[in-house]
Amino acid sequence: MESKIYQNVARSMENEIISGKLREGEQAPSTHQVAEAHGINAATAARGVAVLTAGGLLKKKRGVGLFVAPGARDLLVERRRSEFREQYLQTTIQEAALLGISKRDLIAMIMSG
Repeated sequence: MESKIYQNVARSMENEIISGKLREGEQAPSTHQVAEAHGINAATAARGVAVLTAGGLLKKKRGVGLFVAPGARDLLVERRRSEFREQYLQTTIQEAALLGISKRDLIAMIMSG
């Protein structure tokens, strides 16, 4: 499934929050700055920013701009860990079982990179 551009914008901003490039309490880039950074139109950037605002990751301060919400990083890390577990680990464990790979061997494969 191909993601839409606004979803890529939201994911990119989420990555910046997780990495600490955008810190909790700091002002987030404006819609126009996001649009310019991603080479997209402002309406698409606004839609990506709206996803984060609706999810409680960004908070609007009237007349000032958008700010990274308190607790945003922890919320994102927990959400992403859950997604990782569902999208990758469960599928990997199921495939390993189908192929007769033991848990011990699977762990060894993961540890060896």
